[in-house]
Amino acid sequence: MSPERPLEVADPERRTRAISAIGLEKSYGRGDRRVKVLDGIDLTVERGTVFSLLGPNGAGKTTAVRILATLADADGGTARVAGYDVRTQRRQVRRAVSLTGQFASVDEKQTGEENLRMMARLGGLSRPAARRRAAELLERFDLTAAGRRLTGTYSGGMRRRLDLAAGLVGEPEVIFLDEPTTGLDPRSRQELWRVVRDLSAGGSTVFLTTQYLEEADQLADRIAVLDGGRLVAEGTAAELKSRVSGHRLDVVVADAAAYERLAPLAVQRSADTLTLGLPTDGTATRVRALLDEIDPERRDVVSFTVHSASLDDVFMALTGRAKTTKEPTHV
Repeated sequence: MSPERPLEVADPERRTRAISAIGLEKSYGRGDRRVKVLDGIDLTVERGTVFSLLGPNGAGKTTAVRILATLADADGGTARVAGYDVRTQRRQVRRAVSLTGQFASVDEKQTGEENLRMMARLGGLSRPAARRRAAELLERFDLTAAGRRLTGTYSGGMRRRLDLAAGLVGEPEVIFLDEPTTGLDPRSRQELWRVVRDLSAGGSTVFLTTQYLEEADQLADRIAVLDGGRLVAEGTAAELKSRVSGHRLDVVVADAAAYERLAPLAVQRSADTLTLGLPTDGTATRVRALLDEIDPERRDVVSFTVHSASLDDVFMALTGRAKTTKEPTHV
């Protein structure tokens, strides 16, 4: 990263921006196999908000998090987290952030309480203060009853909540959650969503990467879509949805020939059910006109329904591909 004057604690930006990045670049590999994972991205995250970074596998989401959390160096660009430069002030950044990834990193041979007390002691708290902090966090994350059980007996959702609690021992200003609900059942996901909402309501800044578009829709104040190492869109969920029209017309067509003919117009496709999703404003006039446009002979469309646009529609329209389920750990 290019040199930049170290930030002072009193920098005005610190009072409003939790994260600020300009022109971040990162490549992996060598020679002809060198791949640019981040291609000059800019990010701004206001304090006390939930910011979500979406993108298909290999888009660079995890790489961006690793750079902002000082776990990797950028090849170019600058970034500040909690008012500190991630290149020249790594120690200050690390004191100000926590990072929870896709897999819980708790010690299975210790109880939940012991895990938290250990983290508190490593953070410099005295024994009495560590006990108090552990008790506070167990209560906050609804783990008090399980606090003296070995974490090896915890469910996936409980382990993930304990992992997040451990990251909050030092009361970080910025919390990075890198696909934290991967592999969790729906109930556990809902529990973690509640925790994220509580953190945001308490003034914490949350930077969330996720493969679940519904998750970003439910939690994020602002969303950025990353594709091919570049940011292709940013805004609120409503703003992004408006880019692909406010609604979607789902049509079931009569046969494969009709499906192939209309597929290029669709933002959602299902070959198995011969269903295509087409953008529309949702008005009766436009729906009638669209049906006449795609099926003037009235032979191809078997049935149709109208839905509000979703982030899935945004994802498909902006990235040109279906969402996938797992991103390489190094990207």
